[in-house]
Amino acid sequence: MDDILFRWAGPADYAALGELMFDAVRKGPSPYDAAQRAAWMPEPRQGAAWDERLGGQEIVAAEADDRILGFMTLAEGGYVDFAYIRPAARGRGLFGRLYAQVEARARDRGLHRLWVHASLMAEPAFAAHGFSVVRRETVSIGGESLDRCEMEKILRSTIRRTT
Repeated sequence: MDDILFRWAGPADYAALGELMFDAVRKGPSPYDAAQRAAWMPEPRQGAAWDERLGGQEIVAAEADDRILGFMTLAEGGYVDFAYIRPAARGRGLFGRLYAQVEARARDRGLHRLWVHASLMAEPAFAAHGFSVVRRETVSIGGESLDRCEMEKILRSTIRRTT
C-alpha cells in the first residue's frame, strides 16, 4: 500500500472524480439493485454544476499509477459530501486513510462535528470511524427509492488540561 499517494485534489481532477464516482456506484457489489444504481448515477458527473459543487470543498484523493482510486470531500459546516472508493481498490484501507486526512483538516479548521448522508454501502465504514446514526431516511432519485442515513461524529478536543 506504500505505492498509494494521498493528495489534495483540484479542478484538473474533477472529471476523473466524476468517472470514479460512476464506477463506484455502478460496478461491484452493492446493497442497491441495478435500477437504483442507474437512477442514482445515470452517467459520470461532469460540467459546470459538478465543477461548482466540488470547487467549494476540500478534496483528498488516493492515487496509484496516475489513477485516482478513491476520494473524500470536506464541505462547509463539516459536511462530508462525497466518499467513494473504486470497487477494485476496496479492502485496502483507503477509506480509513482518506477519512483520517479529512478529520485532521476539520480539526485544523476548529470544527467540532462532522456529518454525512451515508449510503447503505458507506454506513459501515463511517460507523467504524466513530460516526453514529442520527436518523434513517429514504430519498427518491429518478423514480427510485434509496435508503440512506444521516450520521455524525462529534470531534472531541485533544487538548488536555492540567490542574
